[in-house]
Amino acid sequence: MSSEWLLGALLALPFLGAALAALLRPNARNAEATLAAGVTLGCFVLTLALYGTPVRMGLAWLPDYGLDFVARMDGLAWMFCALVSGIGFLVVLYARYYMSPQDPIARFYSLLLGFMGCMLAVVLSGNLVQLVFFWEATSLLSFLLIGYWHRNSAARDGARNALVVTAGGGLFLFGGVLLLGHIAGSYDLDVVLASGDRIRADAAYVPALALLAIGALTKSAQFPFHFWLPQAMAAPTPVSAYLHSATMVKLGVFLLARLWPALAGTDAWMWIVGSAGLVTLVFGAYAAIFQNDLKGLLAYSTISHLGLVTVLLGLNSRLALVAALFHVMNHATFKACLFMVAGVIDHETGTRDIRRLNGLYRFMPVTATLALVSAAAMAGVPLLNGFLSKEMFFAEALAVEGPVPLLNRALPYVAVAWGIFSVAYSLRFIHGVFFGPPPEGLPREPHEPARWMRFPMELLVAACLLVGMLPALTIGPILDAAVASILGADAPEYSLAVWHGFTTPMMMSLAALGGGALLYVALKNYLARGRDTTPLLPAVEGGRVFDLVLVTVSWRWARVVLQALATRRLQPQLRWVIVAALIAACWPTLHRGLGWGSLPLTRIDPAFLLIWIAAAACALGAAWQAKFHRLAAIVLMGGAGVGVCLTFVWLGAADLALTQLLVEVVTTVLLLLGLRWLPKRVPFAWTRAGALRALPRRSRDFLLAAASGAGLAALAYGVMTRPLPESVSRFFLEQALPQGGGTNVVNVIIVDFRGFDTLGEIAVLGVVAITVYAILRRFRPPIESVRDHPAPPRPHAEDLLLPKVLIRFAFPLIALFSAHLLVRGHNLPGGGFVAGLTLSIAFILVYMAEGAQWTEHRLALRPFRWIALGILSALATGAGSWFFAHAFLTSHTAHVALPLLGELHLPSAFLFDLGVFSLVVGATALILLALAHQSTRAHRWS
Repeated sequence: MSSEWLLGALLALPFLGAALAALLRPNARNAEATLAAGVTLGCFVLTLALYGTPVRMGLAWLPDYGLDFVARMDGLAWMFCALVSGIGFLVVLYARYYMSPQDPIARFYSLLLGFMGCMLAVVLSGNLVQLVFFWEATSLLSFLLIGYWHRNSAARDGARNALVVTAGGGLFLFGGVLLLGHIAGSYDLDVVLASGDRIRADAAYVPALALLAIGALTKSAQFPFHFWLPQAMAAPTPVSAYLHSATMVKLGVFLLARLWPALAGTDAWMWIVGSAGLVTLVFGAYAAIFQNDLKGLLAYSTISHLGLVTVLLGLNSRLALVAALFHVMNHATFKACLFMVAGVIDHETGTRDIRRLNGLYRFMPVTATLALVSAAAMAGVPLLNGFLSKEMFFAEALAVEGPVPLLNRALPYVAVAWGIFSVAYSLRFIHGVFFGPPPEGLPREPHEPARWMRFPMELLVAACLLVGMLPALTIGPILDAAVASILGADAPEYSLAVWHGFTTPMMMSLAALGGGALLYVALKNYLARGRDTTPLLPAVEGGRVFDLVLVTVSWRWARVVLQALATRRLQPQLRWVIVAALIAACWPTLHRGLGWGSLPLTRIDPAFLLIWIAAAACALGAAWQAKFHRLAAIVLMGGAGVGVCLTFVWLGAADLALTQLLVEVVTTVLLLLGLRWLPKRVPFAWTRAGALRALPRRSRDFLLAAASGAGLAALAYGVMTRPLPESVSRFFLEQALPQGGGTNVVNVIIVDFRGFDTLGEIAVLGVVAITVYAILRRFRPPIESVRDHPAPPRPHAEDLLLPKVLIRFAFPLIALFSAHLLVRGHNLPGGGFVAGLTLSIAFILVYMAEGAQWTEHRLALRPFRWIALGILSALATGAGSWFFAHAFLTSHTAHVALPLLGELHLPSAFLFDLGVFSLVVGATALILLALAHQSTRAHRWS
């Protein structure tokens, strides 16, 4: 199998696993865990198979805009893929024993695998826009994972804060990517990385760097965006172990390392990146000492270690880059193990409060030993992996050459202070939990966890020991490949020897170990009774500042705007929408003008004029009757729609006429059902005084309506009086058959030339239908509405017999006609949208005769499946062209000769049209059944 296929399988496997996991029973723990373990282990095996082989795979997406789906595997991407998949496998195994049987396990593993897929897609992205897309997808899925226990308010708040901060940072990242692509002339990552000198010399370099840095710093929880990470500890511990050791928070430093050749090497880089990391480095380590929650301590230590990596990346030193990548791998191993230890303690004792935990060594000696080794690695004890990367940091702190000499001299002392704090909170984690007198008053009796629950921790501790004692043999080749993928021929010489003699960095390490032990001894009594405070720092918390800003913007300012503009009545809100649309339409017209075409006017046919007079009368009557009789208004509105339909017929637009007619039928029925949701009508009593008071409002509404209608009329006149060569119509008329393979130009435009627009439109239609369903199933019509629109008298069974028979006979005929419209749509009037509306009318007729329950159950109507099938069919049609090395949604036409049937015209766009058909049917049926069920409930309730 070629490397490209292996790379494609690596990207696709987690998403397929997530889809399969969602289909399993919610509480099938063993089946879900087995599936998830197989997927993660398969990804790890695929990653191993791609070791040492640079691979690039490209799929055309929007080649005219320089946007293609590109996956590239190099040393840096391989390193992160190994972390994501390897630790992912261990987390899945650990979660099998951690999660409760009462938890919705299917949702947990589905979200976890989907998140893993997005992480792999980010690190393998070869296009910057593609990278941003999956970057934001990780924010969304992490929101769902952090808020997995959504009944817990802390989980909801933590998930919300994580989403707002990281997704908001993603918007800044997108702005920086757009600037970077503009400077480099391409969004292709290889082109951008090769354009470093051009990017750094451009005037937009600093704004682009600032935007990209905000995106990276928010994701990696760097100061002042660090506060979301401790709040995310309300997530299940397997989520914390995965997101905060090897995946989510590592994305920011990954991006800085990935773009290092293009952006690093300037004072601006050092000021923006290095200073943020330096503040985070010290603050996180100091705050971790005073946390009483085990996961809170680990969260702040994670913030600090990410600050260490950020500082190293910001020093503009190639050796510092090596140290940063080395520490990324070391931190992932010991931090994942420590999170799992915290989860075991919580799982077996019922608490994570360090003040209540002591003396656990005698109850769980194996777990305590594993925790001791991993905490020692975090503290930088010799012969463990954390010690090696810490010494490299100390060496770079001594050799730094920044723009501020005073800061250069102070950095070694800051590094030692960080080391002291790291040792202090590591000692607190070990001594405060596992040593001392036996614990009292714990919710559960502590004991060792299940054997296989410890197995992931044992592997991680073994990795800490092997890398600490044999770094050149174990981690050396991986680190060499990662560094070479970033620096190429400029990769520096470095040594991974365990012993370098009694050097200055070694003395700094010993000072940190001794100073940390003394600091912990000095603070031990205070910490045993202390609160979650840092007494020497001002009481300013980023989370509180964030909440204050959120309340000010989303509540106070929004409330002012709502008081000024909003109302409970629908008409003023629609008025603002129309005013905004008029302004948006008039703005370019005022600047560029609206010229008329040169075609002469044609003579108005009297019959055509009568059609428009009747349609206009219906429109005016609908506006007038809306105040008196809503049913009459809907009927008259349908009459105006029929007038538009006849206009399309008159002008030869058969497709549009058919669509308009079917839309009128469907919307009229749905509006009639929706009448029950409107508030009770107020009887209209005309008086001269009331008319005078209403005159300004009616005049304003009339002027808005007249302006909107006149504007659309002028636009239509300007377009229709232009000769055909000046219009875009000629292109579609000439290219529909040779490029789209169809003679029905309207359908070819929908499913081929503007397939992206149609894909977005059907997705929006599905979302709207699901939203309507979700809203209506939670509410009943108001009591006054039920009384104002009472249920019609139920007819006798013999009166319904003939309509039922006729409708049951008509249903298969209408369904057959719908299939006929679907199949012929590429060459003759028809298509997926029209066919979907036709079948929806068949369902409506059955509903009118049989009722909602019979329609839904006897016809096995499953609207959600129709919607899902439509989206999947459209996406599969677009992705299918990749297998033939064409751009997304590229269509192909084949002609097949079959016995009896003759030659068949088979365009690939038919499958896309089938998706449109399925989604239209599902969306319409879902809204119909939602309205019908609620109306039935309202009648019973009334």
